[in-house]
Amino acid sequence: MSNVYKITKGLDIRMVGKAETVVTKAPLAVAYAIKPADFQGLVPKLLVKVGDKVKAGTAVMFDKYNHNIVFASPVSGEVTAINRGERRLLLEVVITPDAEQQYESFEVGDLLSITREQVVEKLLVSGCWPFIKQRPYGIIANPNTTPKGIFISCFDSSPLAPDYDILLRGEEEHFYKGIEVLKKLTDGKVHLGVNAKYSSPVFEKCTGVEINKFQGPHPAGNVGTQISRISPINKGEIVWTIDPQHVAAIGRLAATGRYDVQKTVAAVGSEVKKPRYYKVIQGASIKNLLEGGVSSDKNVRFVSGSVLSGTKISSEGFIGFYDNMLAVIPEGDQYEFFGWALPGLDKFSFSKSFLSWLTPSKEYVLNTNYHGGERAFVMSDVYGKVFPFDIYPVYLLKAILAEDIDAMEKLGIYEVVEEDFALCEFVDPSKIEIQAIVRKGLNLMIKEMN
Repeated sequence: MSNVYKITKGLDIRMVGKAETVVTKAPLAVAYAIKPADFQGLVPKLLVKVGDKVKAGTAVMFDKYNHNIVFASPVSGEVTAINRGERRLLLEVVITPDAEQQYESFEVGDLLSITREQVVEKLLVSGCWPFIKQRPYGIIANPNTTPKGIFISCFDSSPLAPDYDILLRGEEEHFYKGIEVLKKLTDGKVHLGVNAKYSSPVFEKCTGVEINKFQGPHPAGNVGTQISRISPINKGEIVWTIDPQHVAAIGRLAATGRYDVQKTVAAVGSEVKKPRYYKVIQGASIKNLLEGGVSSDKNVRFVSGSVLSGTKISSEGFIGFYDNMLAVIPEGDQYEFFGWALPGLDKFSFSKSFLSWLTPSKEYVLNTNYHGGERAFVMSDVYGKVFPFDIYPVYLLKAILAEDIDAMEKLGIYEVVEEDFALCEFVDPSKIEIQAIVRKGLNLMIKEMN
């Protein structure tokens, strides 16, 4: 019998533009990219140069501090650009795809019958290792460690989130095979976190894992929330996390010996004319994916990932390595004179500042406007109402700002990453960039503790 965990703190944000249950196979994109910024703490070293030919699975860069961790090209084609920023910071390795895709062939053997060390080696060589992240710190897992458990969140509770049953439609067997491979990597359990609201046949048919059900508002679907309820992370402990679509990619590697990173993403948001799902290859440019499909009369923002914690990209940008969603929402560049004095029937409000709270099921068109400037912390319990961890969020944030390592440890820095504070940032009356503060704290811990 599954355990059921009830999350009482949080907030469901109802937005216009959820994806219809229509899956469209997208044509090959004009270009694909690997972006080092998708990987926290990575110092990349290039293995290719402009003009090189690559196959899907060819290593294009590696981690300077762990040469075994390589990052593979998602497609076959030609390296057409290596984009750099200030101080020659590597931003993107851009690959123009071939019309017909070719794959590197990896001799993975039977991943289910070889030793753990051999499995780790096969995942490293094939480029699949970056799928696995670790907590503390939310960085790529260290292959020289063994986690106390592997956690997979099988639903997303954030605004406009995709349905994971649709993301994995037709990939069930690869997912189950990927799970069998992951079991070899831990001495503990593989945990699946599913939504208690409905039965998910894809995940609940999975065997040999611990299935836990979660009910409640967002962030019930965050893997960090689930870890905090099932097995909180203490100092010295490590857990690994992985997205279900990356589990399926590991299953495809085990079945075919190929680095095959096709995935399904949801194109959502109030400014998308027909929100729906698209089958793409990881790292695809959105240039031709949404061409003509976005409202042209507004200034809009493209977000790869959740609207609460995703990354702003351009209209020709690339979908992030770990992202299953592409959102298009209005930019908040309109000044509203005396907006605070209006009834606000069309405004979403957490604090019931507007009369819109009288229509609890209404969906809203939300933009990126902060509605105010940054100011000092307001000492209220506003964070505590949406933050389900057994942590005092304001005290932890102040410890990070003070760079007090001991206090950060005592206040639970090992359990959290940026996305766990996304709702705090959304409801924050002080307009503080909380997620950036959390990342600063995590980077400081990496520097001081390693």
